[in-house]
Amino acid sequence: MSRFLYNLALLCLFPLIVLWLYWPGRKPDFAGRAFEHFGFGPRIGEVDLWVHAVSVGESMAAIALIKAWRLQYPKARLLLTTSSRTGYDRLKAAFGDKLVHCYAPYDFWPCVWLFFRRVKPKALWVMETELWPNWLAFCRRRDIPVKLVNARLSASSAKRYRRFAGLSRGLMLGLDKVLAQTAEEAARFKALGLPASKLTVTGSVKFDLEVSHEQRAAGQALAEGFGERPVWIAASTHQGEDTLMLAAHKALREQYPEALLLLVPRHPQRFDEVAKLLERQDWQAARRSREQPVGLATAVYLCDTMGEMMTLLAAAQVAVVAGSFVNVGGHNLLEPAAFALPTLTGPVYFNFKDITDALVAAGNCQVVSANELAPALAALFADPAKRQAAGQAGLKVLEANSGAIRRSLELLA
Repeated sequence: MSRFLYNLALLCLFPLIVLWLYWPGRKPDFAGRAFEHFGFGPRIGEVDLWVHAVSVGESMAAIALIKAWRLQYPKARLLLTTSSRTGYDRLKAAFGDKLVHCYAPYDFWPCVWLFFRRVKPKALWVMETELWPNWLAFCRRRDIPVKLVNARLSASSAKRYRRFAGLSRGLMLGLDKVLAQTAEEAARFKALGLPASKLTVTGSVKFDLEVSHEQRAAGQALAEGFGERPVWIAASTHQGEDTLMLAAHKALREQYPEALLLLVPRHPQRFDEVAKLLERQDWQAARRSREQPVGLATAVYLCDTMGEMMTLLAAAQVAVVAGSFVNVGGHNLLEPAAFALPTLTGPVYFNFKDITDALVAAGNCQVVSANELAPALAALFADPAKRQAAGQAGLKVLEANSGAIRRSLELLA
């Protein structure tokens, strides 16, 4: 497929795509800024660097990279874009009032044209794998170098790109540099037509995870409030996973009646839905957003706030990383590893295969089915020494693979 046919297809399908994206049942939440996706918004003008991070995971990687880049270029003007509200919330929590942000335009050429009328970037860094034909075409016309940072390309994604070989070759030619996480992913980019001269393996920026003193202190204070009870966190749950987590928690409490679950839905539009699920199942629950106290009778703490994942992890003893019990592909297991937490994940983790495999091999992570979740949790709570050893193994993997930020900045300078 050529870019002409791509744009022709978009012209025909765009109204239906917009209808699907903003269908009331999906509950999109952009705090009144949805118009920015269509290219509208305040004039931003010239920026030295535009960094795009589609959602939460990419935003977390971008935060560490940008903080290091800022030390080298403290006066440079920076624009950050995301596609999701959750990604924006992470960036806002990290940069506060210093953040210059807008939502990224849809790759429909009028939207992209309007965006470039009000934003004049000198360079673009795209985190991981967010490649859009019109974005790259507009950048090429304006001599804006585009660099794919912390790039990843799974086997399934590469297969999808190969179905549109003509369009994919154009995407590869539109990139000035690709900093791949692994040699395997670098080979996939090369197979799609990326010249080897533009390709470097730098490792994953996600291994350079920083935990602030404030996050650790807040987590410790939260943990002290929980007392000596067993505490586990179900991090970043998706539709269908909350029921699985609650079933595992019910089974766990037969052996550990005081066990507490920190239930953290991935998307804010699901917070009320999960709260209603807890009510229907008659759980003794508290909502963090409402500052409800967690007492000894509280079985589930619904953590329905944004930007607090690190604090919540610091308060837990075992982490279950969700998105892996449904067909989402998992989430970042390195965040619990940074707190030396033993980790459990479901069998669907294709988005983080290399990281998961490394943590499994080290003895930090166990891959379990939903039915195996409660017994695995019980075994970890029954053996504090095993729990500590597994947590330390994850921390060692994190430390051994750090350095991607330094390597990336050397190549991006």
